[in-house]
Amino acid sequence: MFPMGSSPWVGIVLLSLAFVALCVATEVTYDAHSLIINGEKRIIFSGSVHYPRSTVEMWPNIIQKAKDGGLDAIESYVFWDRHEHIRREYDFSGNLNFVKFFKLVQEVGLYAILRIGPYVCAEWNYGGFPIWLHNMPGIELRTDNPIYKNEMQIFTTKIVSMAKEANLFASQGGPIILAQIENEYGNIMVDYGDAGKSYIKWCAQMALAQNIGVPWIMCQQHDAPQPMINTCNGYYCDQFQPNNPKSPKMFTENWIGWFPKMGPKGPPHKNELWSHKGGPYITTSYDYDAPLDEYGNLNQPKWGHLKQLHAAIKLGEKILTNGTRTDKDLGNQVTLTTYTNANGERFCFLSNINNNQDANVALQQDGKYIVPSWSVTILNGCNKEVFNTAKVNSQTSIMVKKSDDGSPKLTWVWIPEKKKDTMQGKGSFKANQLLEQKELTFDVSDYLWYMTSVDINDTSIWSNATLHVNTMGHTIRAYVNGRHVGYKFSQWGGNFTYEKQVSLKEGPNIITLLSATVGLANYGANFDKIKTGIAGGPVQLIGKNNVTIDLSTNLWSYKVGLNGEKRQLYNSQPRIGVSWRTNSSYPIGRPMTWYKAEFKAPSGADPVVVDLQGMGKGQAWVNGLSIGRYWTSWISDTNGCSDTCDYRGKYTTDKCNTNCCIPSQRWYHVPRSFLNNDKNTLVLFEEIGGNPKNISFQTVTAETICAQVEEGALLELSCQGGKTITQIQFASFGNPEGKCGSFKKGTWEATDGQSTVEAACIGKSSCGFTVTKEAFGVTFSLMKVDDGVARLVVQATC
Repeated sequence: MFPMGSSPWVGIVLLSLAFVALCVATEVTYDAHSLIINGEKRIIFSGSVHYPRSTVEMWPNIIQKAKDGGLDAIESYVFWDRHEHIRREYDFSGNLNFVKFFKLVQEVGLYAILRIGPYVCAEWNYGGFPIWLHNMPGIELRTDNPIYKNEMQIFTTKIVSMAKEANLFASQGGPIILAQIENEYGNIMVDYGDAGKSYIKWCAQMALAQNIGVPWIMCQQHDAPQPMINTCNGYYCDQFQPNNPKSPKMFTENWIGWFPKMGPKGPPHKNELWSHKGGPYITTSYDYDAPLDEYGNLNQPKWGHLKQLHAAIKLGEKILTNGTRTDKDLGNQVTLTTYTNANGERFCFLSNINNNQDANVALQQDGKYIVPSWSVTILNGCNKEVFNTAKVNSQTSIMVKKSDDGSPKLTWVWIPEKKKDTMQGKGSFKANQLLEQKELTFDVSDYLWYMTSVDINDTSIWSNATLHVNTMGHTIRAYVNGRHVGYKFSQWGGNFTYEKQVSLKEGPNIITLLSATVGLANYGANFDKIKTGIAGGPVQLIGKNNVTIDLSTNLWSYKVGLNGEKRQLYNSQPRIGVSWRTNSSYPIGRPMTWYKAEFKAPSGADPVVVDLQGMGKGQAWVNGLSIGRYWTSWISDTNGCSDTCDYRGKYTTDKCNTNCCIPSQRWYHVPRSFLNNDKNTLVLFEEIGGNPKNISFQTVTAETICAQVEEGALLELSCQGGKTITQIQFASFGNPEGKCGSFKKGTWEATDGQSTVEAACIGKSSCGFTVTKEAFGVTFSLMKVDDGVARLVVQATC
């Protein structure tokens, strides 16, 4: 599966028919070739939309665009930590209302796939597990542990029961045609030994006992117990075979990019869906270069290219699901794959996996074809090219960020984070050991204070001591006797050592350490056992002649979170006892500082972003709603990026890297539903020091749109948000050169290319026509295209 003017009487009839359809059960079975829906063999294209990663208001637009892109189904995980943040206290409100989400999926005529997990990975904080689960005595996650299995079964049953009550399963007339239990367990099962094997058998039995009336799947589970369908996740699953010859071959995840982390450079960031929580060091924008970006915009040309791919494969759906397959090696890494049904109808794929050489293929009476290196050509009837993976005929959109003309600079007020209590060593509880961070915070805050006191009686040894801290947190900030002595973070999210020279006085000295996490581990065997914070330490003072005091078993005082969090400084409503400082010279580069500014929502309907350039590291809220963590001061390295990309060869996460010498993320999505029409409030907590001077609110829009379309293909151009095409900046039918933003004429072109496109497109929100030589008044004998294929290139503005 791949991841993206009637009369009232007619309307009444359609509504009646739709209501009847909702009550009719759908039978979902399968054989070795495909899913079978109501007796019809189907190829199902599914796209991933995680409901908590977008707002309720965004759902209809995202789902409709997914359908317009040729999808048959929408799949989503279920996020345990969001639904049961506190044990036995459930939340299915707002964008956690998965029932409403899947009903919207059905309303537009799509199927759904329910991936319960309930471990989801998903680059999601702690893999979707609530922290209370980890903290239960005697529990071991994702193994044959009775405490964990009981909790997993209770939550799974809760989700299934809610789905049944809403008639969401296809067996009830609902949209859900498949359900998943567990997630990619086969990748790490060996680490759990026999307990892992018995656990996965239990998962299957527990799921089947739910009696949902549709098949269950397990992804990346080579030994999935029957009748579970094991499926493949990855960039390439061409070699994958189900463990049951009676099961169809399916992707649950066909990776089309990768996600960015804070710090490293990475692939182009055309983000998927809005999210404010991720695994360790994962940016707020969940980037997979998906067909729909985090704002709900079409990521062109990928969306259009995949739409054409889906349509091309659908032409052969009946042959592919009912026919027999033969492969013929044509040499030089080129293969012809032919599907033939009982009636002799054919559907073919020409695959050229050569990294360097294009292939000229002659199929006798079925024609001649140029197959670019590392590409696949789809041949309808085995004699007509309908798609090639390397020939992109869909629109390219150049997305820009624009500020409202004349919008005023933000006026800032500020307040320091109150630290008097922690500087005095005052916390909410004490222990004679260095405790693990997430076990104390329950993930309600990124921050945990560790505080202790040490008596010094000889300053000749300790006046210039070294504070040594081993930490498994992501950042640490140290204070001695109320004085800030230093800050350090881990480049890769693992444990590190902090050392700083400190000056101690005679008598009691208070040492205060602030540990912070940037998301929790979410993947791998026993990832739940990865410790965070200054768990165990050691924390030491090293004096003259290496005299050492180990403070690890001292009496430590603990405090979860910041005072500003407790006082809800991020709330847009005035807080009793909170006085923001309004003097004109707000502090710059000052750590542990809260900033606030009021702003007016940008005009129009385009998506809104806030540009946080100039800030350091911290968190941001709009009208009291989190828009995520930021770390804009962490600049990626200078090497390994290029303006050009060679797509050929297997994809890896370091292929076609961009974003050198810039922050991993600078712009943060502010969903329109977060905004008021008049006054809005932005609040920042700055942890390490920054300058809010250049922060601004902007909108994201496709200002320039382009298309390169070969003769015989369909030209499609469209503007977003109801805008219209105002100008054709460039149009040439012949052999033009260049790329979007820098096209130029080739050695030959039709004389009326510009006027033809203008007549079809100017003033319209979208336009399209089949590109033929006749449309441009060209006879074949006059064409002089060097590569033998004429093409139309268009660049327009919206």
